[in-house]
Parts: sequence; structure tokens; C-alpha cells
Amino acid sequence: MISSIQWAGNLRLPNFSYERNIDGLVAGIDEVGRGPFAGPVVAAAVILDRSNYPPGMNDSKKLSKAKREILFARILATSHVGIGEASPEEIDEHNILQATFIAMKRALHNLEFTPAALLVDGNRDPKLGPPTQLIVKGDSVSLSISAASIVAKVTRDRKMCTLSELYPHYGWERNSGYGTAEHRKGLSLYGVTPQHRRSFAPIRKILDAHEVKN
Repeated sequence: MISSIQWAGNLRLPNFSYERNIDGLVAGIDEVGRGPFAGPVVAAAVILDRSNYPPGMNDSKKLSKAKREILFARILATSHVGIGEASPEEIDEHNILQATFIAMKRALHNLEFTPAALLVDGNRDPKLGPPTQLIVKGDSVSLSISAASIVAKVTRDRKMCTLSELYPHYGWERNSGYGTAEHRKGLSLYGVTPQHRRSFAPIRKILDAHEVKN
């Protein structure tokens, strides 16, 4: 399916191979934050200008924070971007997979233009409307999905930094809500906040223990 591949040493780089097979505007869609104990899940939809896009994009997890911030600003300056999120309450109500799809739908809705097709990271169809191609590890293959992963990651990290000012005992400015030792220590000392995902097993266990004590 891929007609051309860019390589750097032994590493394959994201490119426009998938996008070139589609007529019309193509949006890459990716999410960040399915695994953390706290905070929203955030999705981004990005339509890149293939004649003017920032070099160096890749899976956001493979980039330094400084590099992500630079690329984030350049993506916003040169591309059409939509961002959506689903709250911890929605995650608890619908489950994390369905909440991810809700965030993706909102991101697509927030795009200025309706794309002709979507490239979505993963192997589960969010059923967003336009023709959709699922790509496992798409953020390492498609530049459009790479851009979406960067936008979603930076947006969510910034959100968790802001929330850490309200809830300073969990280290969210450093761990983005993931279940690190620092975060778990904060939970043991200060308990569960409104930003925690109560349906997630580690949080549910704390809440159940508290109910038993009372």
C-alpha cells in the first residue's frame, strides 16, 4: 500500500505515502492520554499543507518536549487543526475507548474544513463519517497523523500542567497523570480528586478501600 518510504539510517520516517493515494483534503487523527489515572483524553485532527509543513515531525513520544513545542507552534501556523477532548467523567461513563472516539469526533468537528478522508492511528474505527483508513502506529508512518499526535500531546501536557496548580500533590506537571510512583504517593496521602478516572482499577481500589473504612 505504501508507494514510497523515507529512511534515516535504519529508521523509517513518516511521509505522505498514504496521503498521496487520496483525492482531496486528508486529515490525520490521533489521541493522547488513554492510559493515565487522571485528566482528559485529548485528540487532534490535522490537515497539513503538503507544500508548507514543518520538517522533523514524528510520533510525539519519539520527540523531546522542546522539539514538540517548536513543532506544535509551526503546525498551528501552517495547518488546519481541530482539537477535542473527553473529560474524566465521560471516560467513566462511556469507557476509555468510547471516550477516545468522542474526543476524535470533537476534534474533527473543530476543523475549519471537512476533509475528504481520514487517516486514523490505531486499529479501531471511530466511525467519524468521512472515509477512514486505520493505520497501526500511524504516527510513525503518516506525517498527517504525526502532526496530530504532536498537537494532542502538547495540548494535553499543557492542560495537566494547569491542573497541577489546582492539585499540586500528584506531580502532573511531570507525569501528565500517568501512574508514576510520585502520583501513587500523592494518591495515598491526599486521596482521589475530581480529575481522577474513577473507573480505572487503581483509583477504584482506593475509593473502595475508603468506603470500607467508613
